[in-house]
Amino acid sequence: MSENSPEVYLTNCLRPFDIEGFDALAELALDLRSSWNHATDEVWGRLDAELWDITHNPWVVLQTVSRQRIIDVLSDAGFRKDLDRLVSNRRRTAEQPAWFQQTFSASDRSASDPKIDTRRAAVANETEGDCPLTCAAYFSMEFMLSEALPIYSGGLGNVAGDQLKAASDLGVPVVAVGLLYQQGYFRQSIDTDGGQQALYPYNDPGQLPITPLRHSNGEWLRLRIDLPGYAVWLRAWEVQVGRVKLYLLDSNDAANFPVHRGITSELYGGDHDLRLKQELVLGIGGWRLLCELGLTPEVCHLNEGHAAFAVLERARVFMEQSGQPFEVALAVTRAGNLFTTHTAVPAGFDRFSPDLIEQYLGRYAQVRLGISTDDLLALGRQNPHDHSEPFNMAYLAIRGSGAVNGVSRLHGQVSRRMFEPLFRHWPEDDVPIGHVTNGVHMPSWDSEAADKLWTRSCGKDRWLGTSDSLPCDICRVSDEELWQFRVDATHSLVEYSRRRLSRELAASGVSPEDVEAAKHLFDPNTLTLGFARRFATYKRPNLLLHDPDRLLRLLADSERPVQLVIAGKAHPADQAGQDLIRRWIEFIRDPLARQHVIFLSDYDMLLAEQLVQGVDVWVNTPQRPWEASGTSGMKVLVNGGINLSELDGWWAEAYTPEVGWAIGDGQEHRYDPGWDAIEAEQLYHVLENEVVPEFYERNERGLPTRWLARMRASMSQLTPQFSAIRSVRQYTEQYYLPAATAYRERVAYNGARGTSIVNWEHSLREKWPSLEFGEVRVETREDQHSFETDVYLDGLDPHYVSVELYAEASDDEPSIQLPMSQKDIPSDLSPGENWATYFASVAATRPASDFTPRIVPKQDKVAVPLELDLIRWQR
Repeated sequence: MSENSPEVYLTNCLRPFDIEGFDALAELALDLRSSWNHATDEVWGRLDAELWDITHNPWVVLQTVSRQRIIDVLSDAGFRKDLDRLVSNRRRTAEQPAWFQQTFSASDRSASDPKIDTRRAAVANETEGDCPLTCAAYFSMEFMLSEALPIYSGGLGNVAGDQLKAASDLGVPVVAVGLLYQQGYFRQSIDTDGGQQALYPYNDPGQLPITPLRHSNGEWLRLRIDLPGYAVWLRAWEVQVGRVKLYLLDSNDAANFPVHRGITSELYGGDHDLRLKQELVLGIGGWRLLCELGLTPEVCHLNEGHAAFAVLERARVFMEQSGQPFEVALAVTRAGNLFTTHTAVPAGFDRFSPDLIEQYLGRYAQVRLGISTDDLLALGRQNPHDHSEPFNMAYLAIRGSGAVNGVSRLHGQVSRRMFEPLFRHWPEDDVPIGHVTNGVHMPSWDSEAADKLWTRSCGKDRWLGTSDSLPCDICRVSDEELWQFRVDATHSLVEYSRRRLSRELAASGVSPEDVEAAKHLFDPNTLTLGFARRFATYKRPNLLLHDPDRLLRLLADSERPVQLVIAGKAHPADQAGQDLIRRWIEFIRDPLARQHVIFLSDYDMLLAEQLVQGVDVWVNTPQRPWEASGTSGMKVLVNGGINLSELDGWWAEAYTPEVGWAIGDGQEHRYDPGWDAIEAEQLYHVLENEVVPEFYERNERGLPTRWLARMRASMSQLTPQFSAIRSVRQYTEQYYLPAATAYRERVAYNGARGTSIVNWEHSLREKWPSLEFGEVRVETREDQHSFETDVYLDGLDPHYVSVELYAEASDDEPSIQLPMSQKDIPSDLSPGENWATYFASVAATRPASDFTPRIVPKQDKVAVPLELDLIRWQR
């Protein structure tokens, strides 16, 4: 039989499930928990050490090695014993109660347990004694879970992936929805001229740790969505992420026309038409997939506005189930929707032309939602009556959600300012956007040595969230041990960088001499800086290059040298970002610079892991306030790295002088080249006068004691605070549980609560133009201002509104919103005239002229102004 015969081909395509023990290997390989719990690493290294080292993809290893190799390894009694133990541990971990079950599930916590938090117990018992949250659906355009599943670009996917992993560790009942891209995000190479070349390798599903979703009869689960003039079939896949399942949709179905098979071709590629179709697949297709699976999430978490069409489909499903109109369905379902925005500039939101929305969603709006296309477009516009205004996905997400948050304290402020036009006449402080500062999944980013160090100091369960505080004592680790830990980390990075750079140079066709020289670059005992991120102008990756000669002097100091590792991609359409990369490549070509700076191409998750584990200092130089949060600098914390960053994003709330270094003045300067020069000077000054001297200043034992003190402070204070365990707990307690409770209340009795809210809104909108204030009377006595005002309500039920006394925030005073009380009978007016008198007293710490009465809508458990933005001020 020839090697190319059909029989040989068929044999080679079959997975050897008939080999005893192979199913256990497959179970471990298909669970991405292996990307942060490294107990299985030896298994894959045993099967094929070289392939495992290159790919870190267990499923590729298992699919690639020969049948005989699998038989040989499984025949080892010791290996089989270890394998059985790993599978048993995996299953036991998946079944045992975690933080969420221990904290909120009535079945797992005794009502008599004196340790249970009363507030949490109240939440858990609010719905017939059960926790109101049984499922939260997490929608995102990208997920960074492992280099084995390249369906991510950068920060947004990083946050999504780390939050899924933390949800798994915490036992939070989350399912996730995304897209499976045939090509994923582009891969990068640098040509001989320093130019970035974009490559698009194919994501072979057979080589990815995913499995097709199938019905009980074996049929592949496929969904049909109707687009203008044609239907598109979507295939569904499942990814196991510990306790959490991620469902991916792709359009590469043989039943589709070739052009439609490419809808999920690549992440962030194509034109507006392709992007809109991708977001229709994610939002509408994603919600339909959950319904097809029999899942009924109380909470829908939109990670950025790309998935906002899920708002519409969720409402449509409720319409179908209840017979309610769209307006009521939206009022009911939005209570369970959470929108997290990651964008710091309005230009960052997806916008689509009205014609494109009408083309793809006009029939959906009219036939499936029962509303006009204009009504649909109004949900995505600042001005519903401006027919030329594009459709903004972030606006749709806001108008379809019961809560909105930014991803750092500063980003919350920026977002309130950015979305203020949607809440006309409301003060910026009242714009209903909170914040949950991002965190990173520490077990995904710590080195093996860091894991051992933390385990000895804080215990093996430190990142499982089962304790309200992390019982950690890094201070008890000796200076000698802590320093050796960092020295070893830098050695590992230098060795990795040499291997990777020499491979890159060999692939690019440079001389053997240059390839050999790359294997000897860098000194493991030299201060090592890291800078890696997307190359975009607002991130200012070339701030260090502001004065190349000064930088070179800093790097090449013979007594206190510095070395710098750089990595990052520019979007293929961003020529300015690519020019920034080219400038670095040109700088590195200087013979002296080449000894101290390297650029590692194709920045991906595997490279990021090596960098954050090995650098001494992580440098970040964005233009404030455009770094919504940033997470790369958080990843060095657990590994003993220290941050030197602009006071932006997470660092604006994390920085104190003992934990790292900062540049900037905490203010915004926008596009000011002069300020860039000032901050470049600050950056050089901090490096020359603080960072470098502190690193090389040694005591009689050869230890940098001041550096080690800063390391300890950074590790002990910041690592727990900026962990994804903290952020996911915060999302669960502050958003998921309240949203689940609100949704359950509104969905009850066929959405009766939603009908009541809609009727209340109609009454207010009808009467609002006629509401007005009469005379405002103020009397100041000693330490109090007493206010009294008459309000014309035009027959509106007084319980529908709240009359408040408002004073805006000042430099040293927060804003004040003080409810005013209604007098039973107006002092000089009869009740039949539709007037009412309100009064309030306030401490006279501010002038009476600071205070203004206002009328705002009031309805129990309705988010104002998010759900109704009416407001009337006393003029």
